[in-house]
Amino acid sequence: MHPIVNIVIGAVLLIAAIAYIYTDQYGAWSDFLTVVNGIVPAFVALIGVFIIWLELDELKVQGELKSEKSRKK
Repeated sequence: MHPIVNIVIGAVLLIAAIAYIYTDQYGAWSDFLTVVNGIVPAFVALIGVFIIWLELDELKVQGELKSEKSRKK
């Protein structure tokens, strides 16, 4: 599909979801906040793990480069 069509579909879904949350009489807003409160810490933890993984990989690459330079000399 054309990107503009996908953007329009996404916007319609977003507006529909927000309208449902604000007009629901059964507490969808509190349910939504509960889900967000559960997802945010897990997402932050995943970001932390990703950063640690990237930095460990960077240290590994730097070590390999140092060993390559010492072998060439």
